[in-house]
Amino acid sequence: MTQRLNITNGDSAAGTLSEAGIEGKIIPWRDVLHEGPVDSSLSLEELSKERAAFIAEQGWDDFAHVSGDFVERDRVIRHLDYFGEVVLWFEDDLYDQLQLIQLLDFFGRGAARGKMLSVIVVDGYIPPLTGAQLKRLDETRPRVTQEQLELAKRAWKAFGSADPTSISKLLGEDTSALKYLASALTRHLEEFPSSINGLSRSEIEALTAIEAGRSTPVAAFLDAATKQDSVFLGDIVFYSYLERLSGKKDALVTWKDGTPVIAPTAERSREFVEGELKLTPLGREVLAGNKDWQSINKRTRWLGGVEISPGEGGWRWDPSAKKLRPVKKLRPAKKSKSRSPARRSPRKKK
Repeated sequence: MTQRLNITNGDSAAGTLSEAGIEGKIIPWRDVLHEGPVDSSLSLEELSKERAAFIAEQGWDDFAHVSGDFVERDRVIRHLDYFGEVVLWFEDDLYDQLQLIQLLDFFGRGAARGKMLSVIVVDGYIPPLTGAQLKRLDETRPRVTQEQLELAKRAWKAFGSADPTSISKLLGEDTSALKYLASALTRHLEEFPSSINGLSRSEIEALTAIEAGRSTPVAAFLDAATKQDSVFLGDIVFYSYLERLSGKKDALVTWKDGTPVIAPTAERSREFVEGELKLTPLGREVLAGNKDWQSINKRTRWLGGVEISPGEGGWRWDPSAKKLRPVKKLRPAKKSKSRSPARRSPRKKK
């Protein structure tokens, strides 16, 4: 009997599909593509190596474990000999939509030639759905269209480009073939430094929650989640944001005793989530828009193919216009050197 391959976002969704009795092999994709460098011009295997290295550098997983996981998942989708159909199970948020366009771009290049390719996108989360609901979605799963493949190809290229205006241009086109893509990519652009204070939307929401009294990391995370149309951010990544906004110097947030916030390891996760946070005076100044975080921050961040370097220049998200704008770094005016009449050079005779 010809098998079916099901690909979904992570272990929780994979477990839910398995418990519901969905036919075929189920593999989770797992990669948190909205964080860290993504060069969409790389091959699947090359990009997987870079992504595994980034995830390990953040302390989110052991390099040997995550790289081995990526190698195995890549091997499966490279060799579909035993599968007659591939079904993509994803959700409507940024985390999932990026994984979806990566896979559609990959399969659109010929890896699934001769196979049936289907896609199911849930408005919300897969795990809360009952077995009966999942079975109904499975029975009515639509085939992937050529229009979806072409749109995903353009979207994946734009996301992994060093020029973020390629995303803006894509959003000006018809993206209805992938219903949730436009909202997901717009949310991605909101992670660029704000034109108001240099903070990303997630950073603003984190600091705002803490200022409002949601002083533990868990409370701040849950408060920020309520602000999302589609929740895409996991707690571990959120805690890394808190660490990025902290430090021994120029911290925007610290623990109550003034010590820097350091994202937790598995050994001290409980101590971390129960700790009490506070905004520093500088944090309040930046949040109010009186100071610019990018002019203070010393850390580089990658969003897809774009490196966000510290400083006044670069790309800024204008929340009122809902547009990405380039900002040139201001250069100090050169001071003119005054010369005394005695040192003035004589004019050459014509």
